[in-house]
Amino acid sequence: MRKHLQDLGFVRDCEGRLQPPSLEKEAYRRFHKGQREEKLAANMTWLEARQSKLLKWFANGCDVIPKDIRPELELIKSRTWQSDLFRMAALHWQVPVSEGYGRRMRFLVWDRSNSKLIGIIALGDAVFNQAARDVTIGWDHKRRSTALVNIMDAYVLGAVPPYNQLLGGKLVASLIRTREVAQAFASRYGESVGLISNDKKNARLLAVTTTSALGRSSVYNRLKLNGTSIFESIGYTSGWGHFHFSGKVFEELRAYLQFVGDDYAQGFEYGSGPNWKIRVIRRALERLGLDTSLARHGFVREVFICRIATNAEAVLRGDKKRALYGGLPSVREVGAAAMARWVVPRSERDSSYRSWRAAGILDSIYGVLPQEVAHQAEVHGLGD
Repeated sequence: MRKHLQDLGFVRDCEGRLQPPSLEKEAYRRFHKGQREEKLAANMTWLEARQSKLLKWFANGCDVIPKDIRPELELIKSRTWQSDLFRMAALHWQVPVSEGYGRRMRFLVWDRSNSKLIGIIALGDAVFNQAARDVTIGWDHKRRSTALVNIMDAYVLGAVPPYNQLLGGKLVASLIRTREVAQAFASRYGESVGLISNDKKNARLLAVTTTSALGRSSVYNRLKLNGTSIFESIGYTSGWGHFHFSGKVFEELRAYLQFVGDDYAQGFEYGSGPNWKIRVIRRALERLGLDTSLARHGFVREVFICRIATNAEAVLRGDKKRALYGGLPSVREVGAAAMARWVVPRSERDSSYRSWRAAGILDSIYGVLPQEVAHQAEVHGLGD
């Protein structure tokens, strides 16, 4: 365990706390590199079988005419080619994309002017403990237990090339606060019943949270359209987590707990999320006689909230019962505003997006592989 952390470059500060070697964005990428390699290795066979059919949905730069872009959201169903396209696009992300937890809604963001993929969105259950969010809302433990069902977390949110070069990430993020997203949530989860409590939830999507992948975010900060804030910064995470314990190391820790008969080794349907992983790590460290604070990696992420309802906090606290959505805009309206504010002006200032070739998405995905694995991908024609 100590060797693993030393190899990553972690050091101790004067008080003995674990410190990352750098808080620059490149350090974030480097520390996720092992996880990303593991994820790609696990998807190699799947990707090899599907990439040629899915590549046609990614745009060349010359396919994109900024003033004609027409964003459209498509809610994904499992085990469809759209689900496969989401999975392939997610492999492009520099920070490995999780599978999400509990309730999940995944969207493809299309450019209907050319039927190419702009980006992807994935919403999942929000974690129970999130200090910045909980302070902003101002709820107590009991109220949080009943009201958390009305919040989702955007665990995937962004644009793929060449749209990301046109500030497409801001466009995709802005689509969170639209009627279509709120209606999709209401249709799927509005009358859901808790599998454990058997209580009817009567859930409403009041807010969506997200955290920056690489420290401070340039996409979500000051993200406004027509004077309305889309995402607002509400603080930072505390630097606790599990990403510095790669999949292999985590499974070794879990296997150790199984060996000694510790109940924490067994995940269960509603306990196998990030909080459970941290508990497994801390329990294993404790049993090994190591400092449990090793679970604190020190990388902080900026936390943001998107208020779907204008009085989201009041309803979440229980101060108000009726959620006010205040003329929530449509995808079409948000798309048009985003085009005018970000996308078209960027295209006029920088035309380099036009040189992008769709096949470059594969170079981006396979570029994280170690040399010997990348060679195998080449042999099998995966880099073409």
